[in-house]
Amino acid sequence: MSDPILSIRNLTVDLPKGGDRPHAVEALSLDIQPKEIVCIVGESGSGKSITSFTTMGLLPKALTPSSGEMIFDGQDLLKISASEHAKLRGRRMAMIFQEPMSALNPCYTVGNQIEEMFEQHTDLAAAERRARTLRLLQEVHLPEPERIYTSYPHQLSGGQRQRIVIAMALALDPALLIADEPTTALDLSTQAQILHLLKELREHHSAGIMFVTHDFDVVAEIADRVVVMKEGRIVEEGTAEEVLNRPQHPYTRLLIDAVPRRTRVERDSLDGRPELLKVAGLEKTYHVKGNMFRPGRIVHACKNIEFAVRKGETLGIVGESGSGKSTLVKCLIRLEDPDEGAVWVEGTNIAAFSKRALHPYRKMIQIVFQDPYGSLNPRRTIGDQLVEGPVNFGRDRAEAMERARELMKIVRLDPDALNRYPNQFSGGQRQRICIARALMVEPKVLIADEAVSALDVSVQKEVLKLLNEIRDKMGLTVLFITHDLRVAAQVCDNLIVMQQGAIVERGTVDEVFGAPSHPYTQQLLAAQPGQGWDVPDVSKLPPVSPVMGVGGAA
Repeated sequence: MSDPILSIRNLTVDLPKGGDRPHAVEALSLDIQPKEIVCIVGESGSGKSITSFTTMGLLPKALTPSSGEMIFDGQDLLKISASEHAKLRGRRMAMIFQEPMSALNPCYTVGNQIEEMFEQHTDLAAAERRARTLRLLQEVHLPEPERIYTSYPHQLSGGQRQRIVIAMALALDPALLIADEPTTALDLSTQAQILHLLKELREHHSAGIMFVTHDFDVVAEIADRVVVMKEGRIVEEGTAEEVLNRPQHPYTRLLIDAVPRRTRVERDSLDGRPELLKVAGLEKTYHVKGNMFRPGRIVHACKNIEFAVRKGETLGIVGESGSGKSTLVKCLIRLEDPDEGAVWVEGTNIAAFSKRALHPYRKMIQIVFQDPYGSLNPRRTIGDQLVEGPVNFGRDRAEAMERARELMKIVRLDPDALNRYPNQFSGGQRQRICIARALMVEPKVLIADEAVSALDVSVQKEVLKLLNEIRDKMGLTVLFITHDLRVAAQVCDNLIVMQQGAIVERGTVDEVFGAPSHPYTQQLLAAQPGQGWDVPDVSKLPPVSPVMGVGGAA
């Protein structure tokens, strides 16, 4: 075996004193070989990202490596100066961040941002920098490289922006590539393209890849080796086949057992229940202005959308980015006005209501957004944010606060936490708070817009269970928007599949997933990562050995 590209030995990174534990990472040892993809998995707070940030020299000032060594290019990264580390970034090591819109500067074209890598680390002339940038855009399979070169980040899709970030990382052919949750926010087709691209790059560039993720389907698709972390320590390590199919550590088994199965969870029949929400002939068109590089165009975001949802039913809406899912939701909750069509809620068409007439009906449809961090105001207490809705609808504040205390219990949080601020909660806890806030005005319809896609698998399992319990207890009708087909199988009764603003397929979960009739649905199912892997029944695996092997202690 060749020498590792990165060799970490007994790395410990200290946390500020007074926290829950003394170390963010403790006694971590890890090697990454050329052309090897090592996936690091674990829940939030396990030390995955801290390990990658330490490698890149991007640790916050509050965190300090106190011991160990990180050997890269024959030198210890923990002993070199900040300026020496900066010279390695981009040239010999590079990082792909989770959110490309935050990683790119909105004020510069993507061509300029890629060229900056060559400006900082080479003496290439302007013409050669441009030529190399265009070749990179082709290498990451972006269409019309000349147009992309002159585009700004907001003019590109999420998948295209992620490819731009990958192109920047590859500009100087680094030996080590770190990918921190690079596919979490992407739809299935785009995710499949990015994973295929990373595998291609591993072969063509001989790079070692550290891939941080909480998606076990992605691990099954791309990993050579898997490292499982918990509370800063490695608890298990092995080949992807070993860890995914024969996990040894109880924590690894807990994580894998939390991955949703592809089989549908059986529920009581919905036959005979009344229709609570009905959409008929809904249309929405946007007119996009042109510029000197691109002509104006008309985008049909929703085309003759029709469906009905019964009381207590969960309808899943799946499709790629740009398929019209978000526009449909905006029209349903009247953040956008539909051009044509009707939206009936309990027999009342709210599609054409004025803002004044719509006000008493707004509480009938509430939404839980994807990002629990951006959905809550960091300057206001949880209690203030929960009672705001009911108070706006004329409810007494003291009565609303009592309702908030009840809902905090329902979402399994301490009612005394109403006096705390959002930054004092984990991501999963914040999402529960967002669910409680949506329920404060006693809606008839709850929309969950990618509400669990950014959560760890164990937290995701808890939130999905909570949503199911609340739906059954309160008789809610749920619209569940997701790109995760495993999740859809666990919570949805029926599905509609959207493509380019139109519904191309509908049916029960078993019908759509078991025998898809439309080519687009078949393409989505084929794009799901980890096709050859299914979640093992950990209860049937041999008992855990009292003494762990490689990777940590029980």
